[in-house]
Amino acid sequence: MSLASAFDSCASAESSFRRIQRFMADFDFPMRMISIFIFSILPEKKHLILVLDRTNWKFGNSNINILMLGICYKNIAIPIMFKMLDKRGNSDTNERIELLTQFIDWFGKDCIDCLLADREFIGHHWLDFLNKTKIRYYIRLRNNFKVFRFDKNEETPVFWLFNRLRVGEFLHHPKIVKINGVECYVSGMKQYDRTGKLDFLILVSFNKPEESLEYYRKRWQIETLFKAFKTSGFNIEATHVTDQKRLEKLFMIVMLALVWCYKIGDYVHEKIKPIKFKKHQRRAEGTEKQVLF
Repeated sequence: MSLASAFDSCASAESSFRRIQRFMADFDFPMRMISIFIFSILPEKKHLILVLDRTNWKFGNSNINILMLGICYKNIAIPIMFKMLDKRGNSDTNERIELLTQFIDWFGKDCIDCLLADREFIGHHWLDFLNKTKIRYYIRLRNNFKVFRFDKNEETPVFWLFNRLRVGEFLHHPKIVKINGVECYVSGMKQYDRTGKLDFLILVSFNKPEESLEYYRKRWQIETLFKAFKTSGFNIEATHVTDQKRLEKLFMIVMLALVWCYKIGDYVHEKIKPIKFKKHQRRAEGTEKQVLF
């Protein structure tokens, strides 16, 4: 109803609200069309860093669970396509492969620099698919993952490779290992987590890992995207829509709106009023919304 009240129309808010309802119920809104449009307005279409993650929330008894593929761009992941998951919890390998295969079918593989993902996105068939498709990746591992070391001819917990590091020190393990039957490289760092507990940041990659940390740091950009979708932007969690088809349409509309707002903010920054950055390279308070709105 808030959206209906903002319509530039002589009709009542109730009438505008019914128009929105009819649109959500009847209008065909194919994702291919939306994804191709967003891709067409990207300033860069080569050497793209893709990031895969999942966002979810609960409305009443309904679990809203969305697998999102984004493109890293200037501190935010541009949403390019997604898959509604009709379940709670993690995505499975087939769902991830389907989403990435769809991207390749629509835009080609040659535009991809690499793929970034967090600890949820691991497993034999998934890594094997990425290796065979020759898509570079930097994905975080859980500390208790077992790796087979060819030099030792034994399987050990992956964190053992980095246990002797000082806190904050990063190591690229120079030799190929095998995880779940898939050959790959690993690199890692000893650090403290948010609670002050000692932890490890361990990354698995298809190629040699010299740039793994530099690339993986860009993964947080999809968290910025989700924040913009939710509490710091479009407040999509407030929707009462739970029907999957209608929610999919709503999510695509929000994708378009977010990308368009970001493009406008980008233009304002470059042509009219540059965004101020503090010494720590974060935007000054209040300027985040200049980028989006």
